[in-house]
Amino acid sequence: MAETETNPAAEQANADVVVEQEEQAPAEQEAQAKAEPTVTGSMKGGYYWGTGRRKSSVARVRIRPGDGKLLINKRELADYFRREQDRLAVKAPLKAVQAERSFDVFVNVGGGGTTGQSGAVSLGIARALKNYSEDYIQTLRDSGHLTRDSRMVERKKYGQRGARRRFQFSKR
Repeated sequence: MAETETNPAAEQANADVVVEQEEQAPAEQEAQAKAEPTVTGSMKGGYYWGTGRRKSSVARVRIRPGDGKLLINKRELADYFRREQDRLAVKAPLKAVQAERSFDVFVNVGGGGTTGQSGAVSLGIARALKNYSEDYIQTLRDSGHLTRDSRMVERKKYGQRGARRRFQFSKR
């Protein structure tokens, strides 16, 4: 009967050790996930690809692990996108996964204007990061980088000056 009885102080000490281990495990896993994502995608020609579209712009994005070079149509980011909001939109997916200096990004983009092109590049980079590692999917989805913005210019209607604007009405 003495064998089945246990010491309450020893049980408490064991419980404290188990609680400490449980508290440390998620923190260690989180740090490990942020430090080194598991590569799950396949490389095509040495790159991870992503296609982005916005309004009438289309961007083909290639990324590879590197030192943070970002070229758009063979030009630097600051040379291609003059407006700060466009540059921030392009960098946003990389900033969301804390990988601004971890990838070389090469983009071919065409069609539309600067805002549409920056939105297309942003979506393309997010999709390429998703192809690189599935660990990034939740972060990119939570920050809204994997959602395509489907808003397009409404077409002009016949008998009107524009999509909604009418010609001036004349009573007589």
